[in-house]
Amino acid sequence: MRILLPAAIAIAAIAAPGAARDRNEVPAATPDGKPQSCVPIIQLRESLVRNDRVIDFHISGDRYYRVTLPQSCSGLGSERRFTYSTSLSQLCSTDIITVLYQSPPMRGASCGLGEFQPVKIAKR
Repeated sequence: MRILLPAAIAIAAIAAPGAARDRNEVPAATPDGKPQSCVPIIQLRESLVRNDRVIDFHISGDRYYRVTLPQSCSGLGSERRFTYSTSLSQLCSTDIITVLYQSPPMRGASCGLGEFQPVKIAKR
């Protein structure tokens, strides 16, 4: 399980110990609306880092936004944790995320987000 901790200034996606998922797994997804530049932070419930370029943000209900980063973000797929800062109540495609390394605890690469594409994720 990945958890998105709600806070207006800094938010981190943290991997739960023993999370059982294949590394770099990106489930098929079908677009379900127009891409958005920003989403309200309060809507974000969970983030699922799929690999170095893809993050699925789970929002209320069984809905998701898929963000495909314009560039690969070194360490994101293996650590599956990131943080970001914003003074707004939204997360936007122009915001920067920073990979969080667990051991040793430190910050890694900083990478730009992309648009938030509403998707329906295929059931496995």
